[in-house]
Amino acid sequence: MNRDRPIRILLVDDEPAIRRALRTPLQELGFHTEEASRGEDALHLVRAQPFDVVLLDINMPGIGGIRTLERLRAFAPRLPILMLTVRDEEEDKVEALELGADDYITKPFSVREVMARVRSAVRRAQTPERPEDAPIRIGKIEVQPARRSVKKAGHPIRLTPKEYDILYYLMAHAGRAVTYGKLLSSVWGAQYREEVDYLRTFVRQLRKKIEDDPSNPIYLVTDACVGYRFNEEIPRLRRDDPHTGELYLPIT
Repeated sequence: MNRDRPIRILLVDDEPAIRRALRTPLQELGFHTEEASRGEDALHLVRAQPFDVVLLDINMPGIGGIRTLERLRAFAPRLPILMLTVRDEEEDKVEALELGADDYITKPFSVREVMARVRSAVRRAQTPERPEDAPIRIGKIEVQPARRSVKKAGHPIRLTPKEYDILYYLMAHAGRAVTYGKLLSSVWGAQYREEVDYLRTFVRQLRKKIEDDPSNPIYLVTDACVGYRFNEEIPRLRRDDPHTGELYLPIT
């Protein structure tokens, strides 16, 4: 990331109140913001100037958020795109993630949560690609792809082949919501996309092996009705809860 210039964010939402509520704290924190109220305008802006991240509402007039996402991905494949949704849009969240959205943020959301998601998405996009056999370490968990081995706090953990495949895929995409269908297709094959109960059984067993408290996981967490996410910054989650003491923006 070029630290000599502010992160450039494109806010795409047809509700002026949402754009205004996001714009003020973003600019106060040093972010540069541009705004669009329709997907068509967002496409024009992204073609005309560089952005580091796009915050894109799903429900908008015109071509809408999902179609805007598809078109953005066609010519900006590495641009971080975070979808803004409301709680009853689970199908839209899944569709957006399957089409290449980097993450989603559910309304009402805290400003601090938005900041954390934006910074994480930009950091991931600008981090050089990791070699497939490079070790991955997050918190106490370490995966050695070359050996297909896993350690927790330096102690080996015995996983089944499928448990390892699930863990490796989620850690390789840490911080991102991975849909049930995408995870099933990646680990078992496309013909297993609908076998969510099958996947949940494996995840329960995996949590028993990597979590201190499997009933209250901090590594492998569930994104309700969407899929799973491997937290990428475990220490900070404990001392800096993004959902505490913040201004929440309204559902519109």
